[in-house]
Amino acid sequence: MQATSYTYDPETRTGSVLLDDGTPVDFDARAFDAGGLRLLRPGQRVRIDGSGEGAELRITLVTLQTF
Repeated sequence: MQATSYTYDPETRTGSVLLDDGTPVDFDARAFDAGGLRLLRPGQRVRIDGSGEGAELRITLVTLQTF
């Protein structure tokens, strides 16, 4: 699934993304670390993996979107 980086705190390695429908979804440090990233800027397109749907969506991986 694709999303857009919305917020990111480098100290806690947590943040949020916006799904393509505009829904914000938070991610934790574990999901950020799983993607191997060192930094994330607002507005970057990212690929996310998660479990659940809708309000129950929990992000398990955040990485940069590559083509």
